[in-house]
Amino acid sequence: MHPKNISINDFTYELPADKIAVYPLEQRDQSKLLIYKKGEIKKDIYKNIAGHLAENSLLIFNNTKVIPARILFKKNTGGTIEIFCLEPFEEEYTTAMKKIGSAQWKCMVGGASKWKEGALTKTISVNNDEVTLTATLKQKLTDAYVAEFTWQPINFSFAEIIEAAGKMPLPPYIKRNTEPSDKERYQTIYAAHKGSVAAPTAGLHFTDEIFSSFKKKNITTDFVTLHVGAGTFKPVKSLTLQEHEMHAEWIDVSVTSIKKIIDNLDNKIAAVGTTSLRTIESLYWMGVKSYLNNNCTLANLEIKQWEVYEEPLSKQNLKSKTALQALLNWMDSNGLQKLFIKTQILIAPGYTFKIANVLITNFHQPGSTLLLLIAAISKDWKKIYDHALQHDFRFLSYGDGCLLFI
Repeated sequence: MHPKNISINDFTYELPADKIAVYPLEQRDQSKLLIYKKGEIKKDIYKNIAGHLAENSLLIFNNTKVIPARILFKKNTGGTIEIFCLEPFEEEYTTAMKKIGSAQWKCMVGGASKWKEGALTKTISVNNDEVTLTATLKQKLTDAYVAEFTWQPINFSFAEIIEAAGKMPLPPYIKRNTEPSDKERYQTIYAAHKGSVAAPTAGLHFTDEIFSSFKKKNITTDFVTLHVGAGTFKPVKSLTLQEHEMHAEWIDVSVTSIKKIIDNLDNKIAAVGTTSLRTIESLYWMGVKSYLNNNCTLANLEIKQWEVYEEPLSKQNLKSKTALQALLNWMDSNGLQKLFIKTQILIAPGYTFKIANVLITNFHQPGSTLLLLIAAISKDWKKIYDHALQHDFRFLSYGDGCLLFI
């Protein structure tokens, strides 16, 4: 069955409010870990995760960094306008974060009806200098707005501006105000590249001690980047998936990482988080595209929502190494050392995994595309989630997690 015809009502469950973690545990690696393998469920904590992974495994982490994407402005009338920065408007992240003096971003706006025209201003402190930040509404898009930010004095990057002006964007299901501790805890310890408006939450449990424990089993690690958008929280509101538009997100992967994946295809490859999983699975299909047409453009390589389920891609059965090598050949012929591109891949029941053998992830919302991804891994997803609910696992972003063997 084509995933378009999946009824979302078959992928929901009862999630009591008291099962949603409002705060993280004091120690990251003390979070509970549910292990599911060949129909059997075990329980442990993240600190011991290396003991459940195969020797010589490769773990792929998403090293995106959450930006404090929520900027609050006060109107002259006293009302508050919240601008939630989603992604740069018609510009790459790296360039956008370095912009000096002005920047345009695609945003969600809280109280947009009260901000029809005119500029909003606020004074912020950037590196101990007083800066006036101004926001102007430029245009309305189908599902968002474009806001232009300008600042005086202009000798600061947008990365410095948003760091000083913004608040961490906790998910909407965490019903509390942002606190200073969230700046550290809603961020992985290996976060490196600014751009996400939601944390790759599977990685929140990892500590330096866990990384040290990998060495004893010759478990290696590598990093890709997928900038997580607010669309990750977008519920499926239609009866079937056909009417749901999957969010597209930017991935950034180096030639070195692709080569490392190829070298480890005979071992277990574990994706830490659904974002890492979607990234490495997208690489396979980009490889298939480049195999079919080595003269294709970068835009042609983007993965659209349903492409992998439909011809010509669905008819291909390339080995993973062949596909990834074709992608490397395409990058080489185009003089690229890294791939910075969008993917809209929707992984749902019926999908056949091409790269990943293992997924480490948190527990996800009912009726979400993330839960569909879990169901694509195992038909036992209800059994897994029922066990977690009955044994006091903590759910969603600040909650516990699971280790699933594909």
